[in-house]
Amino acid sequence: MLLIDPSRAYERALLKGIAHYAHLHGPWLFVREAPFWERPSRAALLRQLRTVDGIIMREGPFLKEILSHHIPAIVSNYATDHIPGVTNLVSDHEAIGRLAAQHLLERGFKHFAFCGYPDLFWSQQRFKGFEACLKQAGHQVDHYQPKLAHALPCEEERAHLLRWLRELPKPVGLMACIDERSQQVVEACQSEGINIPEQVAIVGVDNDEMICTLSNIPLSSVAINAEKGGFAAAARLHSLMQKKGAKALSPIYIKPSHVVARTSSDLLLVDDPQVGKALRYIRENCKRFLYVEEVARAAGLSRRVLEKRFRSVLHLSVLEHLRHCRIELISAMLLESTMTISEISLATGFSDAAHIARYFRSQTGISPQEYRKRHQL
Repeated sequence: MLLIDPSRAYERALLKGIAHYAHLHGPWLFVREAPFWERPSRAALLRQLRTVDGIIMREGPFLKEILSHHIPAIVSNYATDHIPGVTNLVSDHEAIGRLAAQHLLERGFKHFAFCGYPDLFWSQQRFKGFEACLKQAGHQVDHYQPKLAHALPCEEERAHLLRWLRELPKPVGLMACIDERSQQVVEACQSEGINIPEQVAIVGVDNDEMICTLSNIPLSSVAINAEKGGFAAAARLHSLMQKKGAKALSPIYIKPSHVVARTSSDLLLVDDPQVGKALRYIRENCKRFLYVEEVARAAGLSRRVLEKRFRSVLHLSVLEHLRHCRIELISAMLLESTMTISEISLATGFSDAAHIARYFRSQTGISPQEYRKRHQL
């Protein structure tokens, strides 16, 4: 039985991963939730449990009753941090927050904010990872936390959000706990005449393309490998169904892969105009190998002066930033394209697949193939 609403990209990706596993290891016969226009009664739903061998479900109103039937189950947490007695399927929320923080730090922000839901555990954990990464870099975070934000009437919550956005020091790098929250922040900023990304740069979570690209300002977002999580959930359920009476195992963690950068955070913000020129030059030319001397000429500085000013602004060397941009580009191509490693190597200035593999491993600790395997099915 699959009790997962496919209305959001995250859940659709879970279902895609489950289907992929079933095609490889089935045949499995799926009992699905009825569409909204023909929802069965609670009693009918519970009667269906007599026909199933296992369940993958989103945490919902009938959870306790469903679990009382002692059918092997995997539960995707939503409202509860940990559901005892069952395998939990959870995102690595702190890692998601850290990835968003790193993305905004790389764009030169000194002020940061987080917009989430203070009464939802996954939002708070994302804030925790976001704040910890920024504190390590010497920054504080403004945290939007009106009481029961998602339960307030729409207009009242919007008024809270507007006041908070007005009072933020600007320019500010802002993480929203989920893409839907990013969209709300965009709409609030536009109603107040707050420019995005020049005054508020925004990064959300889930990379839901329907939300991120339909927004009149395309939204940057942390991508989560939910498809791989669905595959892992199906594999775990298969194991539990084969071992009748087996106890629930450790949680299945779904990892974030990378930030998909779009217009809402498309900004390089530094006080030093020459360092800004260097950053823009690196960003526009990182598909090929760059030398520090070349970047210094583009910035109108000597190498020594650029190194000193670059480090004072970004706390890393020009070469370290060059390498980081190259790895970020290669990682995105590995995950967002079907190009072979050889094709990616040629597109990014490497002589062959072996060359790019050595470079990628030296910076990340793993090969391009392993990186793609970890984050894709």
